Amino acid sequence: MSNVPWILKMAWRDSRGSRQRLALYLSAMVLGVAALVAIRGFGDNMSRTVDQEAKTLLGADLRLESEQPFDDSTEVMIDSIGGTQSRRISFGSMAVFPKNGGTRLTAVRAVEGGFPFYGALITQPDSASQVYQTGRRALVSGTLLNQFDAQVGDSVRIGRVSYQIAGEIQQAPGESSFSSAARPPIYIPKTELDTSLLSRGSLAEYEVYFKFEDDRDVSQLVSDIEPFAERRDLDTDTVEEEAEDWREGLGNLYRFLSLVGFVALLLGSLGVASAVHVYVRQRLGSIAVLRCLGASAGRTFRIYLAQAGVLGLLGAGTGSLIGIGLQAFVPRLLADFLPFDVSFSISWVAVGLGLGVGLGVTLLFALWPLLEVRGVSPMRALRTDVDPTTGGWCDPARWAVAILIAAGVTGVSLLQAPSWEIGLGYAGGVAGVFGVLALVSWGIVTGVQRFFPSSWPYPWRQGLANLYRPQNQTTVLMLALGLGTFLIVTLFLVQQTLLEQIKVTGGKGQPNLVLFDVQNDQADGVKDIVKGAGLPLMADEPIVTMRMHSVNGRTIKQIRQDTTRRVDWAHEREYRVTYRDHLTSSETLVEGEFVGEVDGNPIQSGAAVPISLEQEIAREDLNVSIGDTLTFDVQGRLVTTYVSSIRQVDWQRIGTNYFVVFPEGVLEAAPQMHVILSRSENDEASAQVQRQVVQKYPNVSAIDLSLVLSTFRDLFGRLSYVIRFMALFSIVTGLIVLAGAVVVSRYQRAEESVLLKTLGASRKTVLKIMTVEYLFLGVFAAATGIVLALAAAWSLSYFVFEGPFVVAPWALAGAFVTVTLLTIGIGLFNSRGLYDRPPMDVLRAEV
Repeated sequence: MSNVPWILKMAWRDSRGSRQRLALYLSAMVLGVAALVAIRGFGDNMSRTVDQEAKTLLGADLRLESEQPFDDSTEVMIDSIGGTQSRRISFGSMAVFPKNGGTRLTAVRAVEGGFPFYGALITQPDSASQVYQTGRRALVSGTLLNQFDAQVGDSVRIGRVSYQIAGEIQQAPGESSFSSAARPPIYIPKTELDTSLLSRGSLAEYEVYFKFEDDRDVSQLVSDIEPFAERRDLDTDTVEEEAEDWREGLGNLYRFLSLVGFVALLLGSLGVASAVHVYVRQRLGSIAVLRCLGASAGRTFRIYLAQAGVLGLLGAGTGSLIGIGLQAFVPRLLADFLPFDVSFSISWVAVGLGLGVGLGVTLLFALWPLLEVRGVSPMRALRTDVDPTTGGWCDPARWAVAILIAAGVTGVSLLQAPSWEIGLGYAGGVAGVFGVLALVSWGIVTGVQRFFPSSWPYPWRQGLANLYRPQNQTTVLMLALGLGTFLIVTLFLVQQTLLEQIKVTGGKGQPNLVLFDVQNDQADGVKDIVKGAGLPLMADEPIVTMRMHSVNGRTIKQIRQDTTRRVDWAHEREYRVTYRDHLTSSETLVEGEFVGEVDGNPIQSGAAVPISLEQEIAREDLNVSIGDTLTFDVQGRLVTTYVSSIRQVDWQRIGTNYFVVFPEGVLEAAPQMHVILSRSENDEASAQVQRQVVQKYPNVSAIDLSLVLSTFRDLFGRLSYVIRFMALFSIVTGLIVLAGAVVVSRYQRAEESVLLKTLGASRKTVLKIMTVEYLFLGVFAAATGIVLALAAAWSLSYFVFEGPFVVAPWALAGAFVTVTLLTIGIGLFNSRGLYDRPPMDVLRAEV
């Protein structure tokens, strides 16, 4: 008989009587593999769908875009490109529903031609997308129709033009339910657009979409026109660039999901290691008998390694099947945030990865406890007090296994992460949390032994002593429960931090009504309307548009030609600046002297004007400091300035925040528009102001921040549901590990129960001892996880979100109590019936 068949046969025979326990070990790995397969499969399907739907997302083969109307030379270039063309102007404008007087800021799309060329503008009724460009008709987002109780056939007014609602927009290229809810779109014919809405200073995008019937190399075409496009500030988008943008945008979502899968897999691995450890301790007698019958230490080791391999293969296979089912469910969770339907197909790469990683991780984490098998002496068959001897950390094999586990965990994290840097971050971060939890576990065991409360009642002392008894599960339960608590509480605290920012942003005393695109001759009239409605006038700031011409005497063109310098958005963007003689509450002076007013006429005299810059754009983007000169092109006139001060701006404060602030006495005569801020304590007053302003000044737009914040809360609530659902993978896996740890130690507990019962302990006393043990485990795990979560949430709040840190004490108390009660409940449930076992069962080790 060859060696391998004998090992497999012995592994099968040895597992008899323990297969139900092995099935529970199996379940700890199943969810981790399921999460890995589901998330990797979803990622593969999403990438494939983005590639397939890239043309649909763009709606064309090429898009050419400008923030200004195309000049004559650009029109000549557009004509020379050829192909089938469609024009679109996109801008924000107020929409008025005459049926009930409702108004809201919308994303207007004025279309001419057959856009979209790929995909479809899906409407209800279906014919609306084909007829809306004939006459004054409009396609309106369902969000708007529902909000203002409008129907097909009603009218909507944009500017001074009224349109009949031809249909409801159900899906548009590149727009998801998330984006549509935040800024609902309206499609109108370009030929019927009120052009007064596109006055100087208006934010509009002028777009041309191309469809090519021939096999044209679009990338080469873009390369050919790039020099011309740079001179005219034109942006180009191709199908490949659109696909890459969406892949990059969805990357954060995939990174989070990958992290969830990674943590769930690690918890499952931890459960396997714990289960194999206790299983080996229970089989020491059988191992000793095999040694007495002549089996070598290596052959005995391979028997139990074969059991672990079969366990891993079954767990990986079961997890892969569950993962395939979850893979079809994940896109439904994320439907509101995706602009397309993710097509489902089985990703065999993900299934193969799940099988390979599941088997590999099981074997790696089983190796550590299996090392004990090599040190079991044949004397163990005669004397149960003979413990295995493997040399501890002096054993080279133990070091080799530790290195293999570390390499395996790092390898899995690299497979799960979108980049190797993020993968190393996953491994390092989780190792840090595991390290802290393991250190706390060691501290608990050591502290209880050293400072044992001998004056406590017996059940309390016995339950506490169980934390450091032989075959205790303190470390594994601390890791599983502590990590799960850490993840859930961290996610909750971050959510509360973001919601708190919304409260601060829209809190009492903050403006919640913004009126912009107010022209110079309209400012007094708009302010009169605001005051007439009894609302406060909180700010009226002028805005002048300009572009940067040169930095320290070097033009932007010269800087662009210098290969040693980097030209980015800060050099080429259109600036919207203001002038005033003071700092606002959202600004802090960090360097230099703020100059609020200058005498004389610097534009006529040519004297340099002192300006104030926001610190990040000054130091990181423009790379300028106090005293450096900047020349701006103020709508055809060059104005030389120097940096007199640098400000820190709190961009989260609602108000008029600017990168550049001029002093008074310079820009008063320049063409400008105004932004007017007010606050309304009720929806009726806000709606009244918006109606009156839009009726008298159709070009003026209004943002009702109360509505925006309400929309954000709703969308954030949907997103947080997705996050909590995915994070539950880790919690459920942790609970399975907890249940497994209790079940695999049933023999030890049964032996203790019988001994206590023989010594006269009542059922109530035994149950109280078990309850005390699980109480301490739950308390320590919950407390450690919550403390780690507080540290992580504070770091994220301070360094990432830069917002107020929210402690939420009642929620933390709820999490603490819930984790503690779950630990006690599951522990007692899986220990039920132990007191009733007869002593002979324990003596025969057949629990």
